[in-house]
Amino acid sequence: MSTKKTARLRRASQTRLRIHQQAATRLAVHRTNAHIYAQLCSADGKVLTSASTVEKEVRAKVSNGGNKAAATAVGRRIAEKAKGLGIQVVAFDRSGYRYHGRVKALAEAAREAGLKF
Repeated sequence: MSTKKTARLRRASQTRLRIHQQAATRLAVHRTNAHIYAQLCSADGKVLTSASTVEKEVRAKVSNGGNKAAATAVGRRIAEKAKGLGIQVVAFDRSGYRYHGRVKALAEAAREAGLKF
């Protein structure tokens, strides 16, 4: 019998395997109860840039780091940083989390800011 965490990690590994086969830059999302984090990773696994609710620029915009408004701010921030690096197309890695709530808000904000999945 698998636990909730092992099931999430199993789903995450399957997604990462498919993204690795595509050799695409991936937008990885991690969330906790208090914060949400996003990283752009190259095809070989190196972190190119990151954004989170811990950053000073994002904290100035939102009061709570664990809600949809914070996820939207992080999505916009990571899209801005990606544009600065010249990255326009990424593969979305939800890290095994279900695509709803904060994860969905982050992805939609990144799309609206110009990233393509």
